[in-house]
Amino acid sequence: MLVILPPSETKSDGGRGAPLDLDTLAFPELNPIRKRIAEAIVDLAGDLDASREALGLGRTQLAEVDRNAELWLSPTRPAIERYTGVLYDALDHASLTRASKTKSTQRLAIGSALFGVVRAADMIPAYRLSGGSKLPGMSTLASVWKPELTESLDAVDDFVVDLRSGVYQQLGPVHGAVTATVVTEAADGSRKVVSHFNKHYKGLMARELVQTRRNVRDINALAAVLSDAGQRVEIAGADEIVVVTD
Repeated sequence: MLVILPPSETKSDGGRGAPLDLDTLAFPELNPIRKRIAEAIVDLAGDLDASREALGLGRTQLAEVDRNAELWLSPTRPAIERYTGVLYDALDHASLTRASKTKSTQRLAIGSALFGVVRAADMIPAYRLSGGSKLPGMSTLASVWKPELTESLDAVDDFVVDLRSGVYQQLGPVHGAVTATVVTEAADGSRKVVSHFNKHYKGLMARELVQTRRNVRDINALAAVLSDAGQRVEIAGADEIVVVTD
């Protein structure tokens, strides 16, 4: 099983790893695109105003430009520790057992506007780039990544659970992957899609999927693992589950 998580805008600082080496990352066939985008954001960092516009930064976020400027020089840390925020708080990787942390390196990947996708243990620096950013000389990041990212992910010989948000799914859709929709149900039975807490519930899903001893190979086994963990799960189709919250 491969669970693909969304990245986060916020990232932890520092790290103890050597500077970025693309050749150490999973999915090495993506390195030409990674290098092209990395060089573009480093070059862009030389123009503060252009960086702010392209990256959608406010005046209090200018340190993000410095991160991009130091992309090839700054220390790295495992991707699962680099990304922060609501989903990663719910996943709480630091509190996992040693066995579950080992499973996380095997089962978790993270989508990225810069790297396309990385494995949990891949060593990456802090950076700023969103899936909807538009870099000079490129139309959209989706047009740059497709179809190469889709081809790489389609070649994964595993049952794929794609928890990425829409903009990151569009960078490289995975054919046949199961997606998850989180909804809240009111007392009258009406439902609406959860926005902010969507990330929280997907983090809980990821946590259960790295802790389970089951070999999850299809949507029924996926639903069973989440249901046994106390989540209310419905199978909405061949490739979609719905998590219902109060």
